[in-house]
Amino acid sequence: MVAPKKGKNASAQSRPGRSLALILIAIVALTGGMFASGHTTPRLGIDLAGGTSITLRAVPEEGQESAINKTNMDTAVEIMNRRVNGLGVSEAEVQTQGDRNIIVNIPKGTNSKEAREQVGTTAKLYFRPVLATELSGANATGNPSPSETGGASDKATDKATDKATDGAADKDKATDGDKSSGSPSDSASASATTQGRAASDALKADPSPSAKTSDGASPSPSASASGDDAAAKLQAEYAKLDCTDAGARAKAGDGSKPGDSMVACGQNSQGQWQKYVLGPAAVDGTDVDKSEAVLNTQTGAGWTVTMKFTDEGGKKFADITGKLAQNQSPQNQFAIVLDNEVVSDPYVSQALTGGSAEISGNFDQEEAKGLANMLSYGALPLTFKEDSVTTVTAALGGEQLEAGLIAGAIGLALVILYLLVYYRGLSFIAVASLLVSAGLTYVIMSLLGPAIGFALNLPAVCGAIVAIGITADSFIVYFERVRDEIREGRSLRPAVERAWPRARRTILVSDFVSFLAAAVLFVVTVGKVQGFAFTLGLTTLLDVVVVFLFTKPLLTLMARRRFFASGHKWSGLDPKSLGAKPPLRRTRRPARPAGHVDPKEA
Repeated sequence: MVAPKKGKNASAQSRPGRSLALILIAIVALTGGMFASGHTTPRLGIDLAGGTSITLRAVPEEGQESAINKTNMDTAVEIMNRRVNGLGVSEAEVQTQGDRNIIVNIPKGTNSKEAREQVGTTAKLYFRPVLATELSGANATGNPSPSETGGASDKATDKATDKATDGAADKDKATDGDKSSGSPSDSASASATTQGRAASDALKADPSPSAKTSDGASPSPSASASGDDAAAKLQAEYAKLDCTDAGARAKAGDGSKPGDSMVACGQNSQGQWQKYVLGPAAVDGTDVDKSEAVLNTQTGAGWTVTMKFTDEGGKKFADITGKLAQNQSPQNQFAIVLDNEVVSDPYVSQALTGGSAEISGNFDQEEAKGLANMLSYGALPLTFKEDSVTTVTAALGGEQLEAGLIAGAIGLALVILYLLVYYRGLSFIAVASLLVSAGLTYVIMSLLGPAIGFALNLPAVCGAIVAIGITADSFIVYFERVRDEIREGRSLRPAVERAWPRARRTILVSDFVSFLAAAVLFVVTVGKVQGFAFTLGLTTLLDVVVVFLFTKPLLTLMARRRFFASGHKWSGLDPKSLGAKPPLRRTRRPARPAGHVDPKEA
């Protein structure tokens, strides 16, 4: 017999129990981690668990068609992704589709509704001075409550906040109402004439571009006439605006530019709608560098929202808060406006010059985080409109998952049936290897959900089904190499060892090609196709692990059993049925007698 090669490889294969023990330890450790984490099932994607898919279309502003480019679209995707991730919906998918569409898939979950609302709010964010405000509609009654306050973090926070609180409390007596306080106007049934006069007085007090030229000189008569027309139009809009009407709220501020005054609606902490006259935008949302919700335990202010501005934004914010604090506006109050709706309207009592600020009030944790999220991620570089919203119910997702599992079960059953018919006893090793591979895949997918936000979608299930064939192919390559060795006349044990180097090389090349294809597919595609590529790549790597640490050692052990070693006809390794040659034997030349000289050598 030709003995297998001696050395490190032969020594390693003589102890297959080590490899089997190693993979057993890995399985136990991963399974224990899965149960310890509490995530015992893979996280399901939107097409399996149900959820909402939103299609947003980029709409160019007047004369800014060129703004819709890859850079701005990628920036918008990043901002939207951070919005939903900031709400804890890490399994949400945000990707571009074509040149100007963005698809947002939000799986059904705790915060999916809030995420949809924030992602759908796609207009730019602005800070505008409040010129006038009052409760709107028939619900214009209520009692004052503490307002939101602006505090400066570049000075002693306690002192700055106290001053702001005192200023806000004093100003409550002099203003009609406040979004956060919910204080009523002097009369809920104020006439349109009174409302128009309030807006007119506010506009006169506001040094807006409509009332003054850019160089500070007095406007020309034609400019003054134009400003009067704009003021009259704004008065009329303010007088007839009813923020309790959803249709009127949606149209409030339409057509206004950042440099124009506008009317807007907002909701206070009591759920009452207020209407506002707002001055030109003083600070853009892009000027906010960072915003966080912080629990302030030192001052007892509770949940507050901190803002940090860019260098340019800090200068703008210091300028507007300085003017408001010096009563250069009808109210020392500014509004944070997102999508033409006031989301917050804090008071200020001093110029905030440190490039940062704090908004405090009667916030709970959810409200503070929501406002901080808007401030951090509210400034999109483009304007988007919602083209379509598709909701996938959990029942439909369950049906798709069931169909995928049935397809996988059918595929696995057909592979096992083929192995039983063709390989007989060897099919035991193949089926055991498939089960180990399936178990590892399930456990790792369950752990990847909370770890990296991996969500199992229908294409990912398809990738797992395809992987059954790839894994079975590796077993077949090895089994056929062993059979070839037996056909050449070798017994099973040396055949197993001699076949492994050639089979290993083929398996590695085949799996490398499959993994490379999965990697390229993952990089060049977006959305659900990436789920297919990710699962295919993962199962390909696991195939290498299982073949090296389980299939080969198990076959080495089985080769020592009489059933396989004797070539039983049901073992799948019967030399007769394989057409084996007579056993290989070493032939030795007879020893030369002493003093004999070969004639050829002579």
